[in-house]
Amino acid sequence: MTRIAWLTDIHLEFLQPNEVPAFVDHLAEAMPDIALIGGDTGIASNFTSFLQVLEMRLECPIYFVLGNHDFYRGSISQVRATAEKLSRSSPWLRWLTTQGIVEITESTGLIGHDSWADGRLGNGSASQVELNDYYLIKELTGLSQQSRFVQLAKLGDEAAEYFRNLLPRACARFRNIILLTHVPPFRGACWHEGKISDDEHLPHFACKAVGEILARVMTEHPECKLTVLCGHTHSSGVANILPNLCVKTGSAEYGRPRLQELIILA
Repeated sequence: MTRIAWLTDIHLEFLQPNEVPAFVDHLAEAMPDIALIGGDTGIASNFTSFLQVLEMRLECPIYFVLGNHDFYRGSISQVRATAEKLSRSSPWLRWLTTQGIVEITESTGLIGHDSWADGRLGNGSASQVELNDYYLIKELTGLSQQSRFVQLAKLGDEAAEYFRNLLPRACARFRNIILLTHVPPFRGACWHEGKISDDEHLPHFACKAVGEILARVMTEHPECKLTVLCGHTHSSGVANILPNLCVKTGSAEYGRPRLQELIILA
């Protein structure tokens, strides 16, 4: 049996210093063999220290992706370089975006990428929603509306290309694949307060480019099953996109991190 702890959007920067070890101790009680962290662990200045607290207490492989908050008060390039350096130097922490295909069991593989909302769903570039991302992440600040959505599209396409190359190879090796990411890849997985996000918010909370790739590859590989674990919207839901493609979106509340699910693999 392999016990996989899935967490997302834990936002440990909202906890008091003494509350972080208490949360990690609670998580350790689940006795995971592997932990998956779907982004928004902290912000640019402290996400690595939070990951290291998790590492010291859990002492098991921890695969993480980055969420938009992890870049706050920093830059995309800087935070990515920090995550890569941490992944190289740590005995347990692995930035999944750089790990390729990870074998969990003989029949189950793991892949992942941070991803990004690509601005293409809902009202697209006509949306007037303003996120903190556009003021707190260096590459997204000071941009015109048009330039902002060009940048979002590039970030979404980067993630889509990653999965276009990797997912078919994972399907060739494993019957079951777990895909960890931050941003929901389909409209139907972009839950907010029990409903799908409205057209004004969808451009900022889902990645159409990634969804199109995942649906295409899994249609070509009906013998395989893909389970996507994502977050970002802070509301939970399950979307069965195809008979062999299921997306689970995790819930979150600032100041109250939680274990989303303990996945047991035989």
